Amino acid sequence: MARGILATRRHPEDVWAWSWQVRGWLGLQKDGSQDPQRVPHLAFSRDQDADTCAKGEQSRARPEAPRTCISQCRRNPPRDRRTAVSDYRTPVSAMAPKKPPCLPSLLLPLLTLLLPQADTRSFVVDRDNDRFLLDGVPFRYVSGSLHYFRVPRVLWADRLFKMRMSGLNAVQFYVPWNYHEPEPGVYNFHGSRDLIAFLNEAAIANLLVILRPGPYICAEWDMGGLPAWLLRKPKIHLRTSDPDFLAAVDSWFKVLLPKIHPWLYHNGGNIISIQVENEYGSYRACDFNYMRHLAGLFRAILGDEILLFTTDGPEGLKCGSLEGLYTTVDFGPGLLSKADNMTKIFTLLRKYEPHGPLVNSEYYTGWLDYWGQNHSTRSVHSVTNGLENMLKLGASVNMYMFHGGTNFGYWNGADEKGRFLPITTSYDYDAPISEAGDPTPKLFALRDVISKFQEIPLGPLPPPSPKMMLGPLTLHLDGDLLAFLNYLCPQGPIYSILPMTFEAVKQDHGFVLYRTYLSNTVSEPTRFWVPNNGVHDRAYVMVDGVFHGVLERNMKHKLFLTGQVGAKLDVLLESMGRLSFGSNTSDFKGLIEPPVLGQTILTRWLMFPLKVDKLVKWWFPLQLLKRSHPQTPSGPTFYSTMFAILGSSGDTFLYLPGWTKGQVWINGFNLGRYWTKRGPQQTLYVPRPLLYPRGALNKITLLELENAPPQPQVQFLDRPILNSTLHRTYVYSLSAEVQSDPEPMQLSGH
Repeated sequence: MARGILATRRHPEDVWAWSWQVRGWLGLQKDGSQDPQRVPHLAFSRDQDADTCAKGEQSRARPEAPRTCISQCRRNPPRDRRTAVSDYRTPVSAMAPKKPPCLPSLLLPLLTLLLPQADTRSFVVDRDNDRFLLDGVPFRYVSGSLHYFRVPRVLWADRLFKMRMSGLNAVQFYVPWNYHEPEPGVYNFHGSRDLIAFLNEAAIANLLVILRPGPYICAEWDMGGLPAWLLRKPKIHLRTSDPDFLAAVDSWFKVLLPKIHPWLYHNGGNIISIQVENEYGSYRACDFNYMRHLAGLFRAILGDEILLFTTDGPEGLKCGSLEGLYTTVDFGPGLLSKADNMTKIFTLLRKYEPHGPLVNSEYYTGWLDYWGQNHSTRSVHSVTNGLENMLKLGASVNMYMFHGGTNFGYWNGADEKGRFLPITTSYDYDAPISEAGDPTPKLFALRDVISKFQEIPLGPLPPPSPKMMLGPLTLHLDGDLLAFLNYLCPQGPIYSILPMTFEAVKQDHGFVLYRTYLSNTVSEPTRFWVPNNGVHDRAYVMVDGVFHGVLERNMKHKLFLTGQVGAKLDVLLESMGRLSFGSNTSDFKGLIEPPVLGQTILTRWLMFPLKVDKLVKWWFPLQLLKRSHPQTPSGPTFYSTMFAILGSSGDTFLYLPGWTKGQVWINGFNLGRYWTKRGPQQTLYVPRPLLYPRGALNKITLLELENAPPQPQVQFLDRPILNSTLHRTYVYSLSAEVQSDPEPMQLSGH
């Protein structure tokens, strides 16, 4: 008889001890609930709103159960490997936990009769047979990664449905800490940050969930998901057992983990496994006490049944794995160029996990893009061939990414590979589902491979979404950034002898203006520079409002300036995203060192943390300022125009030919960065839900940071340009004879 081990291998004494020690710290009882008598300051009302976002007050309410359809009947799956999506063996009613009802006492016996059914649900490791068991039945997941924070909420259901129709039975995703806790003790789980709503959408799509809550996630996301406010303590050691870091982590997980507890598979939810940290073996610290602390914290709050695991590249298994956590590996087609490489990698994995199923937690379908480099791609053949070979070995596989999405706003991360490499706004990733949510040839090839090993749903995928072309549109000059300073920083500047970082002035993203005045006349062109590569990340330099050029981290280190005594020197600093991978140190933003003009260290600085998004969203529409337009605009300048959609609307791609670099907003929504001059990305994805339909006026706003074209025009295209090559979309059906007319996408309507 197969021996099923709940969650992981038998826990060693150190993890058990750590688990119970953390239980004591948190005031948790044996069932995982908090004892308000032992921890009075954590006591809460069961009727309290779980998503309270009052500043300085932690959200401590009982996790809200999802609202989902529970009337769907369980149906026996047919023998045909291509089954209807509703016939998947775990129906919505079994995957979504029920909200505990307020029942009269007469109905409580009925509830008691239902409780034993939950005990039959299990996801375990069968070590004798090197496999997973789901409810006692041999199981292998073929999963794909999708990040809810890179997709507008109204499109979640569409993307998840396409993943299920592709043959996947699970979705893997991260939870970015900085997306949900913007300030210490202030939590946001609303709108596009509604994690529970996304879990519910996954349940509706009949997808199991592999959750990766961090605290560090990488994901090419700003600071790898860690909040920038951690750096307000400059000496903090991230991702270690530093008490300051652990205190912040514990506080966060005491809010997050109770929310997901009802969604664990054995509790009636769809979460079958949870990753602890992320690729920790690639980090320089190799702090096992930190990993033990996390493992104990997860066990204390989530219990002993849930499968906890780690993920590392082959070179990171030594420091990334931990006894008591199931060890998995990640690698892509690039490591499979030689026929025996897969065998070597899985043999190495067996040194750390001798028994149980083989798992590749990140099988790369494509790759990320950096500004200034070519758009990354992976061939269909290499991706499908590698997947098929792993499935033949009986491995469980997660494809990273299955749908990439977009780094809207300022959320992109960065790498340090000889120099600072910020990541593009597009996170298309050459994934099977494109950035716009369209199926690609890679998807259909992968679907064919999956169909050889497990049942996939019947029927074709939805066709590509309708696309729209519009323009060219001529933008109007609103004025240079300095003219709006009172509105961009209404609270006024912060004064300091030496310049302060973004973190010190509590500016997490975007821009800070640094201002000082020349103490003497500089009549000859004189070198202006910042020692020790101290510009993080780009500086736009102006003297008395005249733009003189750019300094850039690792790239351009000096300008030559002149000016009269008392001349106003403005340096606009842009954060291009914090380091997000590997051995990243604390990545402070702004002027890290005081600038030098000639031989003089410049002091007495005014710092203006700029609220650009608020200006664009609220103040520009009110037209509060009569603006004087410069004759020849250059440097940071705002442009905008209004436009109407006369025909049918659709997804579209904003093309900015001739523009240099800046930020774009559509109807007040921050689309992200453009950098036409550097590339490779030339267009920005504009989802249809962001646009007002025919008859209503839309507004586009640009903050051009350097130089606008002579004709300040933009266009909306019906396809993206990610590498000066048009990315085509395809319509496909399982049967070549069966082609249906396109229908409008039925979205979740959030």
